[in-house]
Amino acid sequence: MNLTKVLSLVFFAAAVVLGYLLWKGVNDVVEEEKRIALLEAATIQKLEMLRDAQLAYQASNNKYASTWDSLRMFIEEGQIWLVQRTETTKLLDYGAEQITVTFDTLGSVTVMDSLFNERKYPDFNLELLPVVPGSGGKQFEFFADKVEKTGGYMVNVFEIRDPAPVNPKRRLNNNEKALRVGSRTDASTEGNWK
Repeated sequence: MNLTKVLSLVFFAAAVVLGYLLWKGVNDVVEEEKRIALLEAATIQKLEMLRDAQLAYQASNNKYASTWDSLRMFIEEGQIWLVQRTETTKLLDYGAEQITVTFDTLGSVTVMDSLFNERKYPDFNLELLPVVPGSGGKQFEFFADKVEKTGGYMVNVFEIRDPAPVNPKRRLNNNEKALRVGSRTDASTEGNWK
């Protein structure tokens, strides 16, 4: 074998190794982005379920649950009342309308059956609901309070947030952009992922 063939084989082997390393580096980044997207989608789904539970809790108790334990107890034992609203309109002699609204309570269903039934969430596990996906067992942070707004009236607020985001972009500035639903300062029930 002459020097040209040896150098060709060495350069070919080096090109194959460098090509593999380049592919591996790009593939690792793509796989990590897929993993982050899956974990964030699972986190968003849990935050939406927790928001639905908070809204039902607020409708029943006129405030939001400030701890997971109180929200869990409501999900396990709470009732959602089924109310039928009926409006009747009567035309008066002078052309005006008189509207009568009646409310009839038809019964109740449990929160578990209404919000977290088998059809909607077939693999639902109440004990895992407050656990952040991919966090190693960390739970969402809960906050609920009343905030005074302009005009002096009090508004119920809540916030549920991810304490340890997997996405490095969300960890910047002390987890400032961590996935959350609700707000500590505004009467909002929206999530920050929209």
